[in-house]
Amino acid sequence: MSTTPLPAAPRDPRGAWDLPAFGAMPVVARLDDLVTRVLAPNPSPMTLDGTNTYVLSSRGSGDAVVVDPGPRDTAHLERVRGVLDEIDARCELILVTHHHVDHAEAAATWAQALGCRVAAATAGVAGPGGLVLEDGDRLTTGELDIEVVPTPGHAGDHLAFRLGHGPLLTGDHVLGRGTSVVAHPDGDLTAYLDSLRRVLDLGPDALYPGHGPELAEDPTSVITYYLDHRAYREAQVVAALASAAEPRTPRQVVEVVYADVDRGLWGAAELSTRAALAKLAHEHRVDEDGDTYRLADQP
Repeated sequence: MSTTPLPAAPRDPRGAWDLPAFGAMPVVARLDDLVTRVLAPNPSPMTLDGTNTYVLSSRGSGDAVVVDPGPRDTAHLERVRGVLDEIDARCELILVTHHHVDHAEAAATWAQALGCRVAAATAGVAGPGGLVLEDGDRLTTGELDIEVVPTPGHAGDHLAFRLGHGPLLTGDHVLGRGTSVVAHPDGDLTAYLDSLRRVLDLGPDALYPGHGPELAEDPTSVITYYLDHRAYREAQVVAALASAAEPRTPRQVVEVVYADVDRGLWGAAELSTRAALAKLAHEHRVDEDGDTYRLADQP
């Protein structure tokens, strides 16, 4: 049994920002000249304040795009209709960042109600007559210029959308609060880290996340924190294995690494830990035996 020194825990730069308190986000907010956020009524520990649905349009253009309709909720749809009416626009397309129900569940229903198509990374989400998006695709309507940026990791089909005037709609890749769950087996930590580096290279002016408040003060610092946070969690996983005389299960690793986290979140933490262990196993840094793991250089 050995011990591995841990690096210092990274500091979340958002802790010093003037962000709305949890539960205090406005239901409808105009974020810039082209983007309005409508908050879905589905708050939870995993969805934070609720799912952010975005209406993209410019006043007077007559065209709009809706991103991530979220759960099936009549009142939420009516609020989005109200935004469309206010800017005198018709929804031409619904974009979906990924297949998780808190983002995609209402897509087909809303497409029928609004008379438009769904666009997503897979035909299963886009549905019959929908549009399957690929890396580098550009969507234009009115003054909108939207670039499709695949960001797999949180989910295999995850997309972000870069707007021509600078912001990036991040879905669950980067959140307004906390960090994203990379849940094994659909979540892939190696792909997630690669996607974070791609987003960092894009240099977005602002991050408009799928949950939580918009991040416009210093988006680069948040992406860097996400990378540092993942490196720190990985170091904690390695240290938890190094300190054990016997191989450990993912749950046993969680009990060490997430000892100071609400146990109600340990299920999600275990899925993230499994993703970290899968990455380490792929890199031949840990050995896997059934559902137990040990460092590759341990006897």
